[in-house]
Amino acid sequence: MSLSITLVQGAYIVAGLLFILALSGLSKHETARAGNRYGVVGMAIALIVTVVAATIGIDGGTAETEGSGVSGLLLILLAMGVGGAIGIWRAREVEMTGMPELIALLHSFVGLAAVLVGWNSSYEDSAYPKIHDGEVAVGVFIGAVTFTGSIVAFLKLSARIKSAPMMLPMRHLLNLGIIVGFVVLTVAYILIPHDQTFVRALILGIITLGALFLGWHLVASIGGGDMPVVVSMLNSYSGWAAAAAGFLLGNDLLIITGALVGSSGAYLSYIMCKAMNRSFISVIAGGFGSDGGVVGEERDYGEHREIQAEGAAELLKNASSVVITPGYGMATAQAQYAVADLTSKLRAKGVDVRFGIHPVAGRLPGHMNVLLAEAKVPYDIVLEMDEINDDLPGTDVVLVIGANDTVNPAAAEDPTSPIAGMPVLEVWEASDVIIFKRSMATGYAGVQNPLFFRENSQMLFGDAKVQVEGIIHHL
Repeated sequence: MSLSITLVQGAYIVAGLLFILALSGLSKHETARAGNRYGVVGMAIALIVTVVAATIGIDGGTAETEGSGVSGLLLILLAMGVGGAIGIWRAREVEMTGMPELIALLHSFVGLAAVLVGWNSSYEDSAYPKIHDGEVAVGVFIGAVTFTGSIVAFLKLSARIKSAPMMLPMRHLLNLGIIVGFVVLTVAYILIPHDQTFVRALILGIITLGALFLGWHLVASIGGGDMPVVVSMLNSYSGWAAAAAGFLLGNDLLIITGALVGSSGAYLSYIMCKAMNRSFISVIAGGFGSDGGVVGEERDYGEHREIQAEGAAELLKNASSVVITPGYGMATAQAQYAVADLTSKLRAKGVDVRFGIHPVAGRLPGHMNVLLAEAKVPYDIVLEMDEINDDLPGTDVVLVIGANDTVNPAAAEDPTSPIAGMPVLEVWEASDVIIFKRSMATGYAGVQNPLFFRENSQMLFGDAKVQVEGIIHHL
């Protein structure tokens, strides 16, 4: 007994359509839950059909692909059980602040899987051996770059290594040399006869090592300020790695899924680079960022002013319009629920409260949106930077909660700043600005923020959650 190839392909088409619907649903807050459901159903169909087909085989009409039988099914279920248990454990344990590094780590698994599939497929026969050899080389290369690049991103995002960019001498030529070498070695790998097993394995090994180094070097050369783009970029790499594995395995659904992830991740990276006024190539070549040390020229902007929770509450009581601009500090303090409570109380008093979200706020694309949705903040008052900036001059009070680089006026006013030209939330245009921070330290990009010293700005030091709860108490 075996599955009809028509049934398998039909199921894969249905799963592919559900994945497309999932991506479409995730593009808006209101449809995100439905998008997740489409994705879950699509993946369930894909897994069930693939496991059943691998167990009992596929009847192709003229030939039958043999299944692995009961023993194979047990091995598959064992692997799924172990992986599922680890996944559930990590999903239950991880905090929202740890989500970026978890996603980076998951990307590394996809890359490693592509490398292993590529090496395994290099020993298999194919009706089109030269095309197959090219697929093997490309799949291993993309997978290896994704693997080590994602590991470095995980280490940077989790603060296990420094976030400052590593600047090796002639690093751009080094990267270019590895890519040129990969092309030359791939051609050689395709041309060398299959009976020369050792030589072919040696070439594929050199390609793997070169790609592993390239992935490590690419991300190590990218600074902390560009890490949100790095996460989406690695998401794209993992998609192309999955697509490459799909070609090697002859799995149409894996090709479709990988292409969807790869293209959507690449487009997201482009959107984020545009939001930062940076080219994708400049991010890959080496971004900005540090570990708190000031990048560029240090300047004396004067003295900052401080405010307490009671004073902030008085300002909010007398305000008719308030804009809240959250950043990674809100996630670190887990202040989203307190912020949502503050929002409800202010709106109950007739205050117009809205949120301004910068595209690269946090360590992950959409990080702030997810936090606010988790705290049940209404979707219709959460606006993107382009939607809120024009309204800031008419806003009474802006609460900057844990944000820094995304509200830095130096980006708009100082052409010598490392972040010059980066679009930011122009919060300084409001009548009053209250900045929630633990200290006067710089942001993740290591750039001084003159906003802290503006006449209409006041610093509210301490844990964001505690201070927001204090404001609620005084309201």
